[in-house]
Amino acid sequence: MLPGLIKKGELTIITHNGKTHRFGSPDPELKPVTVRLMDRRVALQIARDPTLGTVETYMDDRLRLEQGEIIDLILIIRRNRRWEERTRPNEFLKKTGRLRHLLSTLNTRSRSLRNVQHHYDIGNDLYRLFLDPDMQYSCAYFTDPKNSIEQAQLDKKAHIASKMLLKPGQKVLDIGCGWGGLALYLNRVADVDVLGVTLSKEQLAVARQRAEEAGVSDRVKFELCDYRDVTGVFDRIVSIGMFEHLGTAHFPIFFRKVRELLHPEGAALVHTMGRMGKPGTTDRFMQKYIFPGGYLPALSEIVSASERERLIMADCEALRLHYVYTLRAWYETFKTRHDEIVAMYDERFYRLYLFYLAASMTMFTDGAMVVYQLQYLRSRYAAPMTRDYMLKDEARLREKQGPPPTR
Repeated sequence: MLPGLIKKGELTIITHNGKTHRFGSPDPELKPVTVRLMDRRVALQIARDPTLGTVETYMDDRLRLEQGEIIDLILIIRRNRRWEERTRPNEFLKKTGRLRHLLSTLNTRSRSLRNVQHHYDIGNDLYRLFLDPDMQYSCAYFTDPKNSIEQAQLDKKAHIASKMLLKPGQKVLDIGCGWGGLALYLNRVADVDVLGVTLSKEQLAVARQRAEEAGVSDRVKFELCDYRDVTGVFDRIVSIGMFEHLGTAHFPIFFRKVRELLHPEGAALVHTMGRMGKPGTTDRFMQKYIFPGGYLPALSEIVSASERERLIMADCEALRLHYVYTLRAWYETFKTRHDEIVAMYDERFYRLYLFYLAASMTMFTDGAMVVYQLQYLRSRYAAPMTRDYMLKDEARLREKQGPPPTR
């Protein structure tokens, strides 16, 4: 497969019997990579499913990198199949079949709970090692690519808050609240009351502890609760990095619930990874090891589901490159914590997550992925006619929020 695939970048393959094969040509943007296959089954395993085969042989030390690192190898593969330069579907990076995809993303309440536990309940200490101190596990917002991840995550919260039309005393629902950072931020800068819901016991414990330590547990509350079971009326609803866990069949259910919970003059903000092209499927690697039940939607799928519930998409922004810088920062920090992570888990786990972070970054440099921020209203009169208010409020919030936390 490789002669027809690799044109940009230098890839050298050394097979199990010592034969050397070279592919591609020098490219100033790509580092040369040399890979050694430790047994004859490696090539067949990769050919059957390139992504899953590569990560599993890499985890088992049967695919060894003798020049370059895993992110360099994935970049060469992706760069030769950059999404906007392709004229036909990607035949190399195999996708999951539609039926398998639909079945694997039927996220009932019990399955949703298991899926969250698979990824988020493996231990808070792991995430503390490579995320920023506020433990923001979603795309940051880089007003300058040179900014630190700490500054970019703080600016992300201001960017989101500026689209929420916040006023003191409002009730806000945070669906998929993570470790509580955004909820606490909104309370601090906008004087609002927040209810955060999550399915992760690990995240819940940290979020509640942080609210207690900040002395705001009476105004910022966190519950272990499926969003489908939330009741009440909220002036504002925000959901960051949770939509990706729903599964296609549940998009209408999500928006139906948002409409049910949202005040008639309210506003909702959904921040989600998505794809720039048409609907697709989740590859077997992500389904098996990282986000079971997960799916990154096409914009058409999001809009189609929200239209059914008569929610007005008042604003849509596509963050194309911000996740590149976010994931690069996580990847580089993760590498520096090798010994601690291996001590907590093992070398195989370390390689799995290193591959996951590298592969995720290349989805945004060369793949079809982007981050969407969508503002929804129930009433067309619930927001100003122009977007100027967002820019003004974002500038005001940045002045008010102070410097980013440090490790």
